[in-house]
Amino acid sequence: MLANYAPILIFLTISTVLGLVLLGLGFALGGGQKDAQKLSPYECGFEAFEDTRMRFDVRYYLVAILFIIFDLEIAFLFPWAVTLDQTGLFGLAAMGIFLIVLTVGFIYEWQKGALEWD
Repeated sequence: MLANYAPILIFLTISTVLGLVLLGLGFALGGGQKDAQKLSPYECGFEAFEDTRMRFDVRYYLVAILFIIFDLEIAFLFPWAVTLDQTGLFGLAAMGIFLIVLTVGFIYEWQKGALEWD
């Protein structure tokens, strides 16, 4: 029974040792001095100019949801199209329902004004 877990134990041991060796090499060879300029916080190359707890516009989140909608659509449509002959009519119906749900999400985004850039 223990022999079944031997490859996992070997993998974990090798990965732990390799991680520790690489971490040690980074500390040993990367001995650069950390000055105040290097340790200062920055935002896209600039000094932070506002409070980090500022509010975001709701449209930011709507655009993020829109990205997820299109990302999910591509992630599921490609494998479905490749295996369409094997899934048959049930697969077609399931993908149709999935696309209807995504279309409802897209229409919601559109009505909320996420696609308008003022």
